[in-house]
Amino acid sequence: MLALMLIEELADSHDGVLTRDQALRGGLTFPQVQHRVRIGRWITLHPGVYLVGRREPDQQACTRAAVAWAGSGAVASGLTAAWWWGLRDCAPGAAEVTVPRARSPRLAAGVAVRRRNLDPPDLIVLRELPVTALPLTVLDAAAALGSDSGRPLVDQALQCRVSFAELHDAYCRSSGRHGSPWLGKVLRQAADGASSDAERILHRLLRGARIDGWVANHLAVLSGAEYWIDVAFVARRLAVEVDGWAWHSDVDRFAHDRRRQNALVLAGWTVLRFTWHDLMSRPQAVVAEIREALRD
Repeated sequence: MLALMLIEELADSHDGVLTRDQALRGGLTFPQVQHRVRIGRWITLHPGVYLVGRREPDQQACTRAAVAWAGSGAVASGLTAAWWWGLRDCAPGAAEVTVPRARSPRLAAGVAVRRRNLDPPDLIVLRELPVTALPLTVLDAAAALGSDSGRPLVDQALQCRVSFAELHDAYCRSSGRHGSPWLGKVLRQAADGASSDAERILHRLLRGARIDGWVANHLAVLSGAEYWIDVAFVARRLAVEVDGWAWHSDVDRFAHDRRRQNALVLAGWTVLRFTWHDLMSRPQAVVAEIREALRD
C-alpha cells in the first residue's frame, strides 16, 4: 500500500503521468500495473505511459507523456518547448519531441518526432521535464513560425529572456538546420543593422502614404546640445524615432535617447517612437498615428 501511495504521489507531481518502469521500480509488479489499466484506474496514453487518477489528460500531461514515451535522450522541442518556456500562449496540436539520431521510435498519435543530436548546452530540465534550452527553443520556434511571427518572437525574447550572445552561440551549434539562412539574417539584423533597416522601412511607409514635409536624420540643436532625429517634420515640430529591435539598447544609448526625448519635448516637439516590430506587424497603425500627430 505504501509503495502504491508513493507511486501515485510521483504521478501527481508530474501532471498525473507515470511510466511502467517507474511503477515497477516503485515496487509494483507487472500484473498489478496491468490490473490498474484494465479496471480504468490508469489510462494508457502511450505504450508504457499512463495517466493516473481517473482524470482527463491536459496539455501538460500530454507533453510529459510524449517525452516519456520517446525514451532515453528525448526532449520537448520546437513550439512545444516554446509553450513550456512561456513564449507561446498555447501548445501545438502534436507534441514536438526531439530524440538522438541513433534512435527511431515508432510513430505515435499526437507526437511529432524529430531526430537530431543536441549539444549539452542546448539541453535542460525545466519543471522536471527534459526540454531544449531557451536559446535553441527561441530559434526553433522562430523558424517554425516564419517571418511574420518568428521575428517578433526573437525580438521579445531578447528583451528580457535571453542574450544575443546566447542566441548566436545556439545558432552556431545548429548551423545547417531547417531555416538556418533566414535565422542568420534575423540575427545579423538584431546584432547591428536593425535601426537602419527600420528607418528605411519607415521612409517607404511615408512615401507610400504620400506623407511629405519630413526630413531624414535631422540635426536639432537644443539648449546648446546637438541631437539627431530619425525623421523630423520640422515645420510641425514632430519627431519620429525608430528603435529598431526593441531589445537593442544598452545603458548609455538608453540614457542618451531619454535625454534627447526630454529635450525635444521641452522645446515644444511631439515625439513618436516606433520599434521594428511596430513597422513590420502594424504598418497601417504607424501611418495613422503619424497622420493624427500631424493633424494635432
